[in-house]
Amino acid sequence: MRAFLIVLAVLVVVGILIIGPVIGLYNGIITKQETITAKWAQVENQLQRRNDVIPNLVNTVKGYAAHEKSVFEDVAAARSQWAKASTVDEKVKAAGAIDGAISRLLLVVENYPTLKADQTFLKLMDELSGTENRIAVERMRYNETVRDYNITVRRFPGNIVAGMFGYKVATEYFKAEEKAKTAPEVKF
Repeated sequence: MRAFLIVLAVLVVVGILIIGPVIGLYNGIITKQETITAKWAQVENQLQRRNDVIPNLVNTVKGYAAHEKSVFEDVAAARSQWAKASTVDEKVKAAGAIDGAISRLLLVVENYPTLKADQTFLKLMDELSGTENRIAVERMRYNETVRDYNITVRRFPGNIVAGMFGYKVATEYFKAEEKAKTAPEVKF
């Protein structure tokens, strides 16, 4: 009987030593996966904030540059694309379209010196600039979170635990589009 209790005690200790880390890894994977979702929501929050600021900026510029119709149509189309996007990939593409439309809008602004001095316009530009900075920070945080999660589910022994429970590498890093790598030309 005493030998049985010793064997049972050893098995319980070994079980705890094996199962404890597995539970810790599993909970870590769950936490990191949920953090990815939360970080993406914050990216969306900032992109939506930008989307809300753009109409005011566009309307201000429209008053000065009524004949620049195609730029305003591009901005409207990009905002519409954002509103229709439902997946992370669609939202990343829509955000890229908005980036491009804003760049073209800012180039139009360079042709209207009185607009650049208008207080309403300056306030909106500050707001848009602040929003763009927030978006950049949230994209960075999101990508860092995806990286941490991917490392956890690819490294040993996390890959074993992740595989046992069906967790895979997250592939949805937020990447800049190719055209974003080229600086827009600003002429004075």
